Amino acid sequence: MIVLSNVKTLYDGKSSDEASIHHGVDVYLGGDRIQDIRPHSFSGTGETQVRIDCSKYTVTPGLVDAHGHVTLLGLEDSDLERASGQDVLLWVEKVLHATLVEGGVTTVRDVGGATHIVKRLIDDGSIIGPRLKIAICMLSTTGGHADFRGPDRCCGDLPKIWPPGPGRPSSLVDGPWEGRQRVRELAGCGADLIKICTSPGVASPGDHLENQDFSAEEVRAICLEADARGLPVAAHAHSRAGIEMAIENGVDDIQHASFLDAELAEKAAARGCAVTPTSWVVNELPKSKGLSPFVMEKARKVAEVHREAVQHAHAAGLPLLAGTDPVLPGMHGRNYMEMVALTQDGLTPLQAWHAMTGLGAEKVDQTDTGVLEKGKRADMLICEGDVLDDPALLDLGALREVLKDGVAYRGRLKGLPQRTYRDTTLELWPRPELNF
Repeated sequence: MIVLSNVKTLYDGKSSDEASIHHGVDVYLGGDRIQDIRPHSFSGTGETQVRIDCSKYTVTPGLVDAHGHVTLLGLEDSDLERASGQDVLLWVEKVLHATLVEGGVTTVRDVGGATHIVKRLIDDGSIIGPRLKIAICMLSTTGGHADFRGPDRCCGDLPKIWPPGPGRPSSLVDGPWEGRQRVRELAGCGADLIKICTSPGVASPGDHLENQDFSAEEVRAICLEADARGLPVAAHAHSRAGIEMAIENGVDDIQHASFLDAELAEKAAARGCAVTPTSWVVNELPKSKGLSPFVMEKARKVAEVHREAVQHAHAAGLPLLAGTDPVLPGMHGRNYMEMVALTQDGLTPLQAWHAMTGLGAEKVDQTDTGVLEKGKRADMLICEGDVLDDPALLDLGALREVLKDGVAYRGRLKGLPQRTYRDTTLELWPRPELNF
């Protein structure tokens, strides 16, 4: 039994209220689970214990990123080629390691890119990274947000981003019945959710923000087929028309929601939708280098209205999730910056923490994590300073240790079970016994 003893401040992730903050508690860890959380006591329980003094630390749940892309390193052509190249798993391993160990993220909902093999490699311990919920593809129509072929395309060209391959069908879908087929294919490939584009995007090279992507019939068919297989649907939706189409045709989670207004927010609340604003990347895209003038203009348009959209969603009581959408260099491993961006958009720090812990875990259907209580996975961050009031401190070195399933990955606190890259060496063949 390991005891995080006399924790100075513990945030349990259950709410955005002060009632979720506790002081002077002991956290009992056994295996991959939290065994108990009690008021601090110096008395033992009769069991063998390793006590770790946490009297100067803040402990929180591990973070839940509701909008990840672990196969993307950037948006330039060379980045897209690397994401689809034969060496992609090498880069994915680096991204996953940074996301967990530097970013403090223990669960990622990857909404385009990662296939089931990546999820399996993490689950069986072959590589280090957060557990994954995967969409595999980002579905759009031909010429839509998932179609990165550009204006000089040939009919037989594959999209530059997430082309079809082992474990991943095509991202391009035209027509209700092809939409149903794609959902069936994705379910067969092990998808945990379906991601669709009900509006054009910022980074895609040929679609205009105000245009429509799917038709209502296509969206409805995809959502009905997904529901029949128990799969939620998340929709990339910037434009007002795309948001409205998502709300009215069965989408569960609206991603970005840049042109959301008060009327649409009320409709979304009535339908039980959540919103994942991806505020950090929206703020960063207009500052990026290497984007075409067409893409840069779209980025500026979205950034101008996005903060107001977040406030409309918040005022309507919509569940707001924290998702980084890390499509720019330098975002992987700094996922906590989405909490900072959400506070800049009007949420309180605790609301941002709740979005990226307990609420996020609930909405991505990983309910065995995200909160600190008996029986839950031992996913947690051990931090210095008042990160609950100022999550930006995480970007200044406040993150001391990251635990996933009770195992520490930074090696900063003695007494915790630890794992590093050194532990990932595989025994490829049995070694003979040598007798001298």
